[in-house]
Amino acid sequence: NTVSRQVDLYRMLMLMWADKLDLLSATAILDPEGFLGHPVNAFKLMKRLNTEWGDLESLVLSDTTDGFISNLTIQRQHFPTDEDQTGAAKALLRLQDTYRLDANTISTGDLPGVKHKSLMTVEDCYELGKIAYSDVDYYHTELWMAQALKQLDRGEESTMDRVTLLDYLSYSIYQQGDIERALEFTKQLLALDPEHQRANGNLKYFEFQLEKQKKAEEDITQKEKEGGKKETTKKEKSKKKVSIPQVPERKKYEMLCRGEGIRMTPRRLSRLFCRYYDNHHNPMYVLAPVKQQDEWDHPYIVRFLDIISDKEMERVKQLAKPRLRRATISNPITGVLETAPYRISKSAWLTGYEDPMIDKINQRIEDLTGLEMDTAEELQVANYGVGGQYEPHFDFGRKDEPDAFKELGTGNRIATWLFYMSDVAAGGATVFPDVGAAVYPQKGTAVFWYNLFPSGEGDYSTRHAACPVLVGNKWVSNKWIHERGQEWRRPCSLNETD
Repeated sequence: NTVSRQVDLYRMLMLMWADKLDLLSATAILDPEGFLGHPVNAFKLMKRLNTEWGDLESLVLSDTTDGFISNLTIQRQHFPTDEDQTGAAKALLRLQDTYRLDANTISTGDLPGVKHKSLMTVEDCYELGKIAYSDVDYYHTELWMAQALKQLDRGEESTMDRVTLLDYLSYSIYQQGDIERALEFTKQLLALDPEHQRANGNLKYFEFQLEKQKKAEEDITQKEKEGGKKETTKKEKSKKKVSIPQVPERKKYEMLCRGEGIRMTPRRLSRLFCRYYDNHHNPMYVLAPVKQQDEWDHPYIVRFLDIISDKEMERVKQLAKPRLRRATISNPITGVLETAPYRISKSAWLTGYEDPMIDKINQRIEDLTGLEMDTAEELQVANYGVGGQYEPHFDFGRKDEPDAFKELGTGNRIATWLFYMSDVAAGGATVFPDVGAAVYPQKGTAVFWYNLFPSGEGDYSTRHAACPVLVGNKWVSNKWIHERGQEWRRPCSLNETD
């Protein structure tokens, strides 16, 4: 009878787990790309397949069917790891900062352009706060532990206890310098668990630090009263330089990603046009010119509309998907290719000789830019998932990087051509922080700009970035065009600013 009851319990737990997975997976299977385009869904999936999968493994260990356990072990190797789960969590935190989203907005899944809204549980919020805590990120630890507490207060059922959340919350607040609030939450914790050893120690320490802080403030006030405030004379005031605060690049980048920042004057806007373009009567486009519009004046950025077909985009994605790997950057000191936290995407390279369609696309770029493609780099395909980004960078090699493209033997990157192969529900713009330009993804279009002046000098205003993808999935492909072979196509100038 005991064995029979255990078997029945085991079956019941397995059925409950199966029902839960069916419910969670139904929508994802119908529209996987749309479902995982929501950052909360992506994080929850990573968490479910990495952390919660251990619960399932524990259940099936009681099943003596070797084949079932063997199959489970085989499938496990394809699942996300701790690193994947941490990466998904950090992507959420990055989106929270860049787009100024409060924890409640993310937790309720109320993001712009979402197809499949998803709610975060108390456990999800706690997990996010815990990952931030492990990264010594006390700011986000506070936000997410506080959100977990809010959801508990609203009556959400959870296995998490308030004591654990208050413990993390009070310590993260203390680490940010707010001892008074840290003390308040410690007292709340002790009201629930008077014997909590760490909280009792913190209580005494926080009270001591507050008293010390209060005494120091009183001493300063007393000294000011005794010495009197020193008045600044008009002469001294006139000597002070008036400094104009400079907006840090990071702030400008995030502002542009949110759609804020510099706006063109009406006069500048009036100089931007759209046109039918055949690149000086190129035979391929005399009878069927392409649509071109100006996106920005300095640097001059143009967009080509309806320049790549759905069939071509699908073929490019199909060829790239099996080869996609985490994108790398060239270390400016060592020259070694390596991954970096400021470039988060997957990329692959496609050559013209492996598929006629790639060769056709390369020829199209040559016809419309008038530049030689034989010395250009291969077509690079990049996929930016949730939180995918590439922070401000130059495409060309600067003077302090003389060997940037030495191994290619084709000179510096003279120009950049960028295809947008998907629409993005929210985020994912290409921004130029120095000038305030923001170019938004539009499926089937391409943007083009020169990185170098005709003199060969670098145009530093072309420093650009790929904003984090907030909702959706961003596919792009780009062609980096080099100097060699362009001598007669784009003659150099004696004036470096020409």
